[in-house]
Amino acid sequence: MRRPAPMGQTEFIALIAMMFATIAFSMDAMLPALPEIGVELTPDLPNRAQLILTSFVLGIGLGTFVTGPISDALGRKRVIVGGAAIYIAASGVAWASSSLEVVLAARVVQGLGAAFPRIVSLAVVRDLYSGREMARIVSIAMIIFTIFPAFAPLMGEGIIALSNWRGIFLAFVLFSIISVGWMHLRLPESLPVEKRRPIRPRLLHQAVKEVLGNPIVRMSIAVQTLCLGTLFTMLSMVQPVYDSVFDRGDSFANWFAIVALFSGSASLLNAALVVRVGMRRMITWSLAAQVMLSGVMIATLAVGMPPDTGFYLFVVWQSTVFFMAGTTLGNLNALAMEPMGHIAGTAASTISSISTVCAAAIAAPIGLTFDGSLWPLTIGIFGLCFIGLLLMLMMGRREDGITPPQNPGP
Repeated sequence: MRRPAPMGQTEFIALIAMMFATIAFSMDAMLPALPEIGVELTPDLPNRAQLILTSFVLGIGLGTFVTGPISDALGRKRVIVGGAAIYIAASGVAWASSSLEVVLAARVVQGLGAAFPRIVSLAVVRDLYSGREMARIVSIAMIIFTIFPAFAPLMGEGIIALSNWRGIFLAFVLFSIISVGWMHLRLPESLPVEKRRPIRPRLLHQAVKEVLGNPIVRMSIAVQTLCLGTLFTMLSMVQPVYDSVFDRGDSFANWFAIVALFSGSASLLNAALVVRVGMRRMITWSLAAQVMLSGVMIATLAVGMPPDTGFYLFVVWQSTVFFMAGTTLGNLNALAMEPMGHIAGTAASTISSISTVCAAAIAAPIGLTFDGSLWPLTIGIFGLCFIGLLLMLMMGRREDGITPPQNPGP
């Protein structure tokens, strides 16, 4: 069989971006469907429909822990295809189910499958690139991480208008078939057989110990946790803010899409600057800017403002929070992965699982403090960014472009 021609960098970035978008699409497209699911599957307790989101996140967490080591042992493409098969099968079960409990179980399995393309695609980038070039590629791909959660609710609304909430699960199947089929046909395997690591408890323990034993990686994970916590806090509270604080719930999805058009430019800016400025400086400057902007929001709340003025000011601030995600998360991933090229899959799993689970654990209680005002959101984001800035300053002055270590044998 003729081997496919190597991908150009533009096509490669587009494919990685689509892989990144799997989780965002799977979560945020479900938001407009929750009322219908509650009425149909759990009419006595419609709020239980929110478990559609948390059960998916649980599956992601489970999948993230095992995906990297499996891909280090079996190769990247095989694992991505296997994860897609799990994701598609679970989507089909959820589409056909008439029980909320079965849908929730399917969502856990769906999250497990969705973790595979997201984590393994990052390992693929590390297999092929390093240093600031890796950061540039991840930054461009991370545009989807910022834009897709904003547009996914509108996409979900459109799918529901054409069919019903079950149609969203069929859209998940189509999305996965397209992305994984593209990868299978066009992307050569990035991990040669001779560089694979067998799945052995001792080797896994050594790899995880190496990841957590590196002080730069530990610090990067901590800051990434705080930045993700900031993003999750905004995502979890923004719809109630539009609805309860500003009485604009009906136009929420539209405003969110407008915000995405601005925030998506952050990754483009980062891609243009990170090679010259360096990853650590970009992260530090972004966190410092958000500390100041959040401080301005807190001061504005303290002195009071007219409702219309307050709404537009909030939209601007919301945009800056998503903008910060585009100038920090890709760099933090690259910074943490840079010394881990010889165990990229295990490193990607460990870094992502720790930061995601801990960020959700931070954002959830902050979200529960919502009291019909902006105070919990602004204070929470200010605190997270302030701590993140302190950690970046503690990282100290170091050379921006880290030279990768020599790859030891398995």
